[in-house]
Amino acid sequence: MIITYRRFRRNYLRPTLYFVLFLFLIDASLLIRRRPDTYRTGLDLDRRSPSGPTPGNATVFIASVHRNTEEILRGAWNKAVLDLVDYFGPDNIYVSAIESGSQDGSKDALIELKAVLDENGVANTVILGMTVWEQLEEIETRPSPGAREPGWIWNVAESQFEMRRIPYLARVRNQAMEPLKQLEKEGRTFDKVLWLNDVVFDTEDVVTLFDTRGGEYAAACSMDYKVSPLYYDTFALRDDMGLKSVSLHWPWFQSPTSRESALHNEPVRVKSCWNGIVVFDSAPFYANPPLEFRGIDDSLADLHLEGSECCLIHADNYLTPEKGVWLNPNVRVGYDEEAYWQIRTNRFPTPFWTVVGAWVNRIQGWRMAIQSQLETRTIQKRLDQWKVETPDGDLPRYEPGEYCLINEMQIMWSNGWKHL
Repeated sequence: MIITYRRFRRNYLRPTLYFVLFLFLIDASLLIRRRPDTYRTGLDLDRRSPSGPTPGNATVFIASVHRNTEEILRGAWNKAVLDLVDYFGPDNIYVSAIESGSQDGSKDALIELKAVLDENGVANTVILGMTVWEQLEEIETRPSPGAREPGWIWNVAESQFEMRRIPYLARVRNQAMEPLKQLEKEGRTFDKVLWLNDVVFDTEDVVTLFDTRGGEYAAACSMDYKVSPLYYDTFALRDDMGLKSVSLHWPWFQSPTSRESALHNEPVRVKSCWNGIVVFDSAPFYANPPLEFRGIDDSLADLHLEGSECCLIHADNYLTPEKGVWLNPNVRVGYDEEAYWQIRTNRFPTPFWTVVGAWVNRIQGWRMAIQSQLETRTIQKRLDQWKVETPDGDLPRYEPGEYCLINEMQIMWSNGWKHL
């Protein structure tokens, strides 16, 4: 007997759809009921950290690098830095800012900041680097074939060397850290090293970040957003298993442990993060030798691999195994004011994005797990090849930041960078 479509729809399809919808509504209701309350408590000047001073009494070395950031500098960033000075006190802050290659008014905006810092007695170093034309000239001044220099990689298609992006960024970041070394020689040291991207933030964000786990961390990071509610910095973020995130939606992670912490809006143990703002325990930067930013070895990059300097810094940090790197999901910053005010809510995530995030992560979980396995296999194969090819007489090659590696090659190009 042939069942007509109308009868099939009435007797089978429609009841099935209603049942599925019923299950979905129950699931959505449970997800919304279980979504976390924030533990973020804001500014509390009486809080005490078991590992040292209160957040408000800490001495802080602030570092940043800038390129084409005039809009955010004038709109929010300069004021936010000055607010930090008001909170921590001029004698407890040092600001080190490096600019290079900007085509907008970033140089002028930083000069204005420096003038106010000087007026308020805040020690600082503001370095205005190359113009965009000088930067282009540097990129185009390639080593001759057969005369390789550190930080350059061979472009087979163009038969020429190209400047690697990550070693370049590491060099600029280390330049921003130079005053820390000089100040140590003069007898001045700091409790914390605070790195600020070109993001919108306020003092409460920084104080909350400082107080992550009562100050017990090698480093602690915020979450960053360009378009709410999708987080931005996928390059540096790795969960506690060293895996990339499942998606840009909360609760983000493949690792059950990291995901469980995110579900409760608690500090998340990760292998690496940066995500707009990151604070370090300063001790490793005073070690001998001091902790520095770097890229992977050129010979490893030759095998079409790369790793973020913002990830490798955690892999090299001797405090990471002991105190851990932690992502604080209650500190959320934005790359413009609209994104910041959309994401900065004490009820995060919203009911709608709670449901969407749960389903996106469920759907993409299997795909991401398979993709991670395939990429890990490719990376491991190249890493093993690199180790086998250790030159005779050298110590066995070793890369501590294996989890930072990705199957990419990044070079400086024109007014930015590109993949090879």
